[in-house]
Amino acid sequence: MSHELTLLLCSAFVIGFIHTLMGPDHYVPFIVISKARRWSLPKTIVVTTFAGIGHVMSALILGLIGISIGLTVLKLQWITTRSNAIAAWLLILLGLLYFIWGLRYAAKHHQTTHHHDHRPKNWKELTPWVLFIIFILGPCEPLIPLIFYPAMQGKLAEVTWVTALFALATIIAMLGMVTASYFGLEKIKAKFHWFEHYGNALAGFVIFSTGCAIKVFGL
Repeated sequence: MSHELTLLLCSAFVIGFIHTLMGPDHYVPFIVISKARRWSLPKTIVVTTFAGIGHVMSALILGLIGISIGLTVLKLQWITTRSNAIAAWLLILLGLLYFIWGLRYAAKHHQTTHHHDHRPKNWKELTPWVLFIIFILGPCEPLIPLIFYPAMQGKLAEVTWVTALFALATIIAMLGMVTASYFGLEKIKAKFHWFEHYGNALAGFVIFSTGCAIKVFGL
């Protein structure tokens, strides 16, 4: 293994891990929706993993297409900035709609003592796909400069290794935050029974706030 590849691989892992931890949009939606939708931990892990893979793969595909038609890193980053803006607006829209629906759900069922799930099945099935699409539309832009060097030299094996390690770091960070918060919210849920009724509204508000934070602060 060359020194250049070693440096690229180390950079890919570190950047992927730190970038994910510093971006709440990488894990907050999964945390709040998994609790509000009462997903099991295995389902939460599967949905988070596939969304993370889609997030990285969209950046890889965009980068390779850009390289093949002669686009520079700056031009590709301009494109990802626009696509990330779209993804942020989708988070805002999803969060707002989810918040409104959650309030209506709470108002309708707050006097109900049993805990049967009356929520529409089609919405439960749609939510993971919405998250997946949002993550594909918001490619992981730090990966693009990392694959530029080996791709320009035609070293597809190195591109594969860099992408794989970046994806691994991203998914490890996402799953770590989601899993830790999953058990943390279990304790909160046990202490605050109102979460049963207002969990969906809270999830929508958090997702909405995350999208707003991305737009305002560029997280």
